[in-house]
Amino acid sequence: MVHVKCKKKYGLDGLTCLWVYEGAVRKALLSLKYKFAFDIAKELSQIFMEALKFHDSYPIIHNSSVLVPIPTHPLRENWRGFNQSAEVGKLVARQMGWKFIPDLLLKRRITTPQTELKSDARKENIKGVFSLGSDYSLIPKDYCLVLFDDVWTTGSTLKEACKVLKRAGAKSVWGLTIAR
Repeated sequence: MVHVKCKKKYGLDGLTCLWVYEGAVRKALLSLKYKFAFDIAKELSQIFMEALKFHDSYPIIHNSSVLVPIPTHPLRENWRGFNQSAEVGKLVARQMGWKFIPDLLLKRRITTPQTELKSDARKENIKGVFSLGSDYSLIPKDYCLVLFDDVWTTGSTLKEACKVLKRAGAKSVWGLTIAR
């Protein structure tokens, strides 16, 4: 949960990051993203789910949730062959019994990979790149939306995506990442 004094109108209602971005977790995520090791997605999601069930936030976000993966730009997804957040997220949603809406958010323009930028540049790089998918003029208001991404570094990506969802009427938006 976000502390009452820290809460912002269009900000996340909470954030869950399960692991530190180092060692085997870092290696697995980098292999999935840049070495096209797609098989890692299934194994990673199973381990992630087991850990999530024992995390403090599990009781808060497990009811009536919709998992929304952070989108990649279509050109980058075509190059990679998949969106790693959508692939792992789909498996997580299925195992949790959550709805899964992979196209609720769209990435409108291609950006410099966040990993190549410092904190301030990340915020500017991602500013205004997300929009609602054309099929979604209304956000499912009775659900907790769970924005899913692989890594939280500065939070710029999840925060920007959250703004779009909250401005569209979402009541509750949580961030969920594999690592931080």
